[in-house]
Amino acid sequence: MSVWEAALGILGMAVITMVTRSFFMIPDREVPLPQWVRDGLRYAPLAALAAVIVPEIVMTQGELIHTWKDARLYAAAVGTAYFFWKRGILGTIISGTAVMLTLRIGLGW
Repeated sequence: MSVWEAALGILGMAVITMVTRSFFMIPDREVPLPQWVRDGLRYAPLAALAAVIVPEIVMTQGELIHTWKDARLYAAAVGTAYFFWKRGILGTIISGTAVMLTLRIGLGW
């Protein structure tokens, strides 16, 4: 790839990014959204988070894990249980991390 092709690719991506992100600023008034779109957008962050987190917990090297001796499973379970018990984000992170480190460093999983 030549320098000009790389520069043209970068410039094209910059223009596309700027145009797609500016669609919300172009109209003079708020664009009305149907109720079903608003309902769907409420769940979009949760769906995106699940799409990123779940494969990280249940897969290794692109394949499902084959053993229960995986610290990620127990750390996720403890973190989830803590969150439903106390509803605190910091405690969820700390409890899941503590279990993960204990099993990985302490037991060598």
